[in-house]
Amino acid sequence: MAGASLGARFYQQIKRHPGIIPMIGFICLGMGSAGLYLLRLALRSPDVCWDRKNNPEPWNRLSPNDQYKVPLDGSRVTPHPLTSWSGDLQLPYH
Repeated sequence: MAGASLGARFYQQIKRHPGIIPMIGFICLGMGSAGLYLLRLALRSPDVCWDRKNNPEPWNRLSPNDQYKVPLDGSRVTPHPLTSWSGDLQLPYH
């Protein structure tokens, strides 16, 4: 077994222990999902800038009505009250 290639050793382990096939499948599914999610974040997020020369601030392309955060309850996302540099909470006037 010392001279066997990695693929041959993997095949021998699968043959010896067929119970690890579902585990390998779930690990591959999780890694694939994580990779697709990172790819989505890299390509669709307005906070990511791939072309600094032509578009140095891509977040300025968003209008105030654009929603790019997903709310959990299906409602619109409301901005949080601003905090000052000292950490005091400044509530909007009513």
